[in-house]
Amino acid sequence: MTFIATTAIKKILSRRQPVLGLQGGTSAGKTYGVIPVEIDYATKHPGTEISIVAESIPHLKRGAMRDFKKIMRETGRWQEDGWKATESTYYFKNGSWMEFFSADDGAKLRGARRDRLYMNEANKMSFEAYTMLSSRTKGDITLDWNPTSSFWFHEELMNDDDVEFMILTYKDNEGCPDRAKDFILKAKEKAKTSNFWDNWYRVYGLGLIGSLEGTVLPNWSYGTFNDMIPAVFGQDYGFSADPSTLVEVAIDKDSKKIYLRLHFYKTKLTTSEIAALNKRYAGRRHIIGDSAEPRLITELNSHGCNVTAVKKGKDSIMAGIAMMQDYELIVDESGSEPLVRELNNYIWADKGKVKPVDSFNHCIDAIRYAVYYQLMNPNKGKYSVY
Repeated sequence: MTFIATTAIKKILSRRQPVLGLQGGTSAGKTYGVIPVEIDYATKHPGTEISIVAESIPHLKRGAMRDFKKIMRETGRWQEDGWKATESTYYFKNGSWMEFFSADDGAKLRGARRDRLYMNEANKMSFEAYTMLSSRTKGDITLDWNPTSSFWFHEELMNDDDVEFMILTYKDNEGCPDRAKDFILKAKEKAKTSNFWDNWYRVYGLGLIGSLEGTVLPNWSYGTFNDMIPAVFGQDYGFSADPSTLVEVAIDKDSKKIYLRLHFYKTKLTTSEIAALNKRYAGRRHIIGDSAEPRLITELNSHGCNVTAVKKGKDSIMAGIAMMQDYELIVDESGSEPLVRELNNYIWADKGKVKPVDSFNHCIDAIRYAVYYQLMNPNKGKYSVY
């Protein structure tokens, strides 16, 4: 494959401010635009120190790190002895280097200074991570993301004088594969009759912030969790692509409010790891788990947890949603980003609001289990410590 100097790259090179926010859809060439710009800068400015950061090491290996190696080879710059796998760092012959690390590495966030910074899919990292990294960066900072919903860039940075904002789409990427382009154009047609595809095309086709029109649960706001109300916990299970979650849920029937506090949202957790986290956050308090995982629930209880499988009747999803829609949802701000992302993107699959899309629902399913259990069993579970 031959490297292409795309329109996206030309737009990135035209930046005029030290902080650049790149919002864009799928196949817009964001990562494949930023990395060659950083490589070119490193080769032309000896001794430059560049950090490329993503939410996790697996994410880096699948994305920015893989693209870096590919671009280096396509442009004839790759030197095998320059790559130090144990450090996830590439050393250029002129003394420049480029390191890759994850935002969950606290030591790296608080570590040495750098000349340039690239935060790949910044919306999956915290504003605290940005502040720690940016305060230790001497020169240009670049951030990119898919606009599934607004996040801290839009609230905290976008209007600053030293910040520039760009939107990129597949039209800015002359290297966009035909199959990807065809998929986007098909999504554009489907968007005429489907809320899901309308939102998908808005985000991934046009590079615009996901539309809140058609969200299933718009009745939420930030607040402080009410610890005076006895609570139960809802839990959904995943492993590889899907996360396991634990959400604390307290219902105030008098004020018609449901208080929500997310405790964890993690992939690739073993049974013993879920059990340890459950005991850390819930202790012996009642957890309502997904009944589709009876063996896992049995194993969690054998580890000392107190998990009950939710009883799913006919139309239980819609019944649970109806209960949640009847209350005001108060989201505790601490660690709430994955939950808020789901609330902003959990939409109806059809214009008739017959069923929601089976996506962005790992926290929401957990909440639904806990809400359904409490409201259908008002005298059970709420005070349980057995």
